[in-house]
Amino acid sequence: MRRADVTTYLDQLFPPGLAEPWDHSGLQVGPLSAPCRRIIVALDFDISLTSELTGVDLVILHHPLLFHPPERIDPATPLGEKLRALLSSGTACYAVHTPYDVARGGQGECLAGLLGLRDVRPLSPRGELVKLAVFVPEGHVDQVAEAMFSAGAGKIGRYGHCSFRTPGTGTFLPEEGTRPFIGEPGREERVAEVRLETIAPRERLPQVIAAMRTAHPYEEVAFDLYPLLNRGELHGLGRVGVLPEPTPTGELIERFAEKLGARDPILYGDPDRKVKKVAVCGGSGGSLWREALTAGAQLFLTGEIGYHDGLEAGEAGLTVVALGHRETEHPFVGHVAALLREEFPDLEVTER
Repeated sequence: MRRADVTTYLDQLFPPGLAEPWDHSGLQVGPLSAPCRRIIVALDFDISLTSELTGVDLVILHHPLLFHPPERIDPATPLGEKLRALLSSGTACYAVHTPYDVARGGQGECLAGLLGLRDVRPLSPRGELVKLAVFVPEGHVDQVAEAMFSAGAGKIGRYGHCSFRTPGTGTFLPEEGTRPFIGEPGREERVAEVRLETIAPRERLPQVIAAMRTAHPYEEVAFDLYPLLNRGELHGLGRVGVLPEPTPTGELIERFAEKLGARDPILYGDPDRKVKKVAVCGGSGGSLWREALTAGAQLFLTGEIGYHDGLEAGEAGLTVVALGHRETEHPFVGHVAALLREEFPDLEVTER
């Protein structure tokens, strides 16, 4: 197994194309072509990690080590010492920051799962959609459609396998040297075909097209791509959902804080109400309080929020609780480590 096998898997789960423009996720230090046997997963590259890199092939971080491009590298500084330790041990370093925050199945679903929320959707939807239309001979439509669906196409909200199919006639003239699935070179063919249309998130488009080509019987596949103005709602910052039953605010906060290891949460608004609809966003998610209010949430749980924003949110009728930046993002470590252990059972994965 190579290090690139691990990072490619993470990129499939948390597509780099979802990164914020200011983010610097991805490869930080070292080559990805080397073998991979031992991994460390951490929220940050703390200075204590420099003494634990012997025999470690890859460090997976949430927060990038190289967040701001350094003007110089001095081994006497903490950053210089970390880079020296990585390079001298031959350990690669890879960060999965805002792609994890935004992607479906990332931070949002992880925190919503700890709360027990149902009917979860993004607070601030993110992503572009592309319509794909491919022309398939009758009798082969289902196999092509299924391949594209399996690669990530055809998802609208909570509905999968969405497509539209229109019958028609396709014409083509195979030239010398071709090996047509139907017909023979030098003779024009007219074939009963189906125009199969579906949609795909832009970040999944390469996988969808590859799956389509593999499943399609034709030597040359005719297909069209149309960028869409309507946004995808598969990914996004924050999540909002409903609890199985109305729950006292204090009881919910206490349970959530205990799971996160958060001490002394800061609360704005009504602490005594019973809540049913809850929004959550880890880290610096306080700026999404208006989205939480618009979504109908009664309680918004986040890592940190500005004092004045918290007061304004409480006065607007939304109870807001800040549980700490690190505390609300630390579930990343156990979550990603569990994903890697399941996908790569031969890997030794350590949580820090």
